[in-house]
Amino acid sequence: MTGNATFRHSDTAVLSVTAVDAPIVKTSAEFDEVIGDSYPRNGLRPGMLAKLAGISERRWWPEDQSFVDGAVQAAQEALAEAGVDASRVGLLVNTSVSREHLEPSIAVSVHHDLGLPSACLNFDLTNACLGFVNGMQLAATMIDAGQIDYALVVCGEGSRIPQERTLERLSGPDATAEDIVSQFATLTLGSGAAAMLLGRASEHPEGHRVVGGVTRAATEHHELCVGDFTEMRTDAQGLLVAGMGLAGELWRDAAQEFDWQEMDRYIVHQVSQVHTSKTAEALGIDLARIPLTFPTYGNVGPAAVAITLAKEADALERGDRVLMMGIGSGLNMTCLEIDW
Repeated sequence: MTGNATFRHSDTAVLSVTAVDAPIVKTSAEFDEVIGDSYPRNGLRPGMLAKLAGISERRWWPEDQSFVDGAVQAAQEALAEAGVDASRVGLLVNTSVSREHLEPSIAVSVHHDLGLPSACLNFDLTNACLGFVNGMQLAATMIDAGQIDYALVVCGEGSRIPQERTLERLSGPDATAEDIVSQFATLTLGSGAAAMLLGRASEHPEGHRVVGGVTRAATEHHELCVGDFTEMRTDAQGLLVAGMGLAGELWRDAAQEFDWQEMDRYIVHQVSQVHTSKTAEALGIDLARIPLTFPTYGNVGPAAVAITLAKEADALERGDRVLMMGIGSGLNMTCLEIDW
């Protein structure tokens, strides 16, 4: 590989990572009940979300609370956990797919609510479900370059509106089997928020060093999964095949620089039961070392990897090798190693 496909970081550490759960639990059985007669009328059976995707429930924010509120709360907790004052943060990157409007950025709302200094650079970085890992990579690059001392990467996701609208469409008399299958992925989504604070490893020996990683693109597949404010349409089989192909190529090339075959944890983007097992099989990694959040949280977009890491953090020991594995529709994939 050439260019910036392989990268290493020299002086960046993860100081804290936090997750905030959206409080309303919505089960797959509830979704099946809403879709109702559309299943048998189209020759389909209910239960696909639980049986095929392995997702029994996901979460929604209340109507008076947004995913932005969740991102702010997660960031406040990340700062408090690391014992770093907000005035010292030099970069805020919001990585959410969810948006309340086209402009201004979500980052400006988070920046304001956190009371970050006016000198703190802030913007949105979006790359589908890969966004959070890309945000970490960019933040580490700026810390290594000496431009900033601390960076916050945040992500809040809300699936309530697209799921409510999708359920309304799929329960209608005109819904077809093709509609149900193509919009199936919308119903696997979840709501939640996460934040990570990064700083200088040389100044924070208690931190978890960001080692480096590899990134690859397969943008010829950019039409396999397309989402907007109301729905996400996916060629599920095509996306699975293309994603496994991209992952295999990255993994083989990464072996020239990194030995990732025996990591202590693989923090894989949480999509479904099928995607997780196929990833482990394709890369030859131990499925038992992949912590799972999708069964009860669904696919929380780019926040999923950070949420999974936050919930696994207490089980990690000093010196454990952790690999964050993000993949986003488009297709793009990055693996990023952390020395815990």
